Amino acid sequence: MSDKFDVVVIGSGPAGYVAAIRAAQLGLKTACVEKWQNSEGKGVNGGTCLNVGCIPSKALLDSSYKYHEAKDDFKVHGISTKGIEIDVPSMIQRKDNIVKQLTGGISSLFKANGVTSIFGTGKLLANRKVEVTGHDGKTKTLEADNVILASGSKPIDIPVAKIDNDVIVDSTGALEFDSVPKRLGVIGAGVIGLELGSVWNRLGSDVVVLEAMDKFLSIMDQQIAKETQKILTKQGLDIRLSCRVTGSEVKGKEVTVTFTDKDGKEQKETFDKLIVCVGRRPYTEGLLAEDSGVNLDERGFIYVNDLCATGAPGVWAVGDVVRGPMLAHKGSEEGVMVAERIAGQKTVMNYDVVPNVIYTHPEVASVGRTEEQIKADGEPYNVGTFPFAASGRAMAANETGGLVKIIAHADTDRILGAHIVGPSAADLVQQVAIAMEFGSSAEDLGLMVFGHPTLSEAVHEAALAVHGHAIHVANKKKR
Repeated sequence: MSDKFDVVVIGSGPAGYVAAIRAAQLGLKTACVEKWQNSEGKGVNGGTCLNVGCIPSKALLDSSYKYHEAKDDFKVHGISTKGIEIDVPSMIQRKDNIVKQLTGGISSLFKANGVTSIFGTGKLLANRKVEVTGHDGKTKTLEADNVILASGSKPIDIPVAKIDNDVIVDSTGALEFDSVPKRLGVIGAGVIGLELGSVWNRLGSDVVVLEAMDKFLSIMDQQIAKETQKILTKQGLDIRLSCRVTGSEVKGKEVTVTFTDKDGKEQKETFDKLIVCVGRRPYTEGLLAEDSGVNLDERGFIYVNDLCATGAPGVWAVGDVVRGPMLAHKGSEEGVMVAERIAGQKTVMNYDVVPNVIYTHPEVASVGRTEEQIKADGEPYNVGTFPFAASGRAMAANETGGLVKIIAHADTDRILGAHIVGPSAADLVQQVAIAMEFGSSAEDLGLMVFGHPTLSEAVHEAALAVHGHAIHVANKKKR
């Protein structure tokens, strides 16, 4: 096998494996280097997302919701159930099987597209050379015309709650509990904290979420954030804002967490398990030789321009290791863009229309700018909202919590943002994302025919409400 390639990708998460497949489809001789090993010591593709992130967490979210629904919500439909139990090891096994199937699927896709899969740790040297250290310790050097860095991210550690992978775990460890903890602490009320907290809350844990910020979901539209907090609190999550963790002490099989509350008073809580999820940071350890020519910015991300090119000729970087939201789909599309640009196409990515989703139940999803951001930019705007409580389809499904919010420019009527908490929010917000990609106005959405009865009608009604034309809810009087 020749060790000279048109493209070498380091990392096979959603950014890396997609970049490798697209490059190979475009006729480029491509290799993808991956360091991840499974519990059996075998190399596996898929990165954080498929192995210990998006996919396994969704498997547990769906399993735990089905349990909660059967135990607590079936009676409203006239279905009586007795003796509903959760077999946690079986739930975890199902999750593991899904991961195995999907990571194996990447290997099949690599074969089908002619991507050379190499397991080992990749390091970028000068002049687009990549040193690969195999799991056996042996090294070899690959040469490439182009290198794509897609090394991903890892959980941020905090010294006040050191991970011991037993009582104190990170997001990876929280996917592996073999039983339901009676008392569960979560540090961080971000996407990961809320999703994992929801899983174990549904299965019977008393969950306390400690968040240092004084605003809940501060990056989200605050009307939607407040509604989400209300819904999750009603479900049983004890969300405490302005709580800064100052220490933790493990004794036996429990941990006592010390924190200052919103009034500055010291508090203590004892848990059986503690999940630390205060964010993620780019993974660059051992990735770059000093003379590689690639620079990091002040936050440790690989510096790239709008097209994901680094400062070194022929070297690109995509996904969690570069600026922008740490989202699998954002990384994948960057991977496609870079592969196509290497092949001579003029592809660009629209960073203004990247959906963001929290997979609690109900889901929380957004695309475009929040009302707070638009207000700060000084642009005139109109807002339309529609509650799922007024949706016939949502009532039929017993899913009436939440609302759709659409924001449009007051002068041009162009849709600037959509924010949803409610049933199938992720799929509904994608409808608005498609509209935004084509420069739609709120009126355009309002003029479209939506099927009845569907959850999508809530999007239609919110678009109509932008101009006070909603049919199935009273319109706010224009001031």
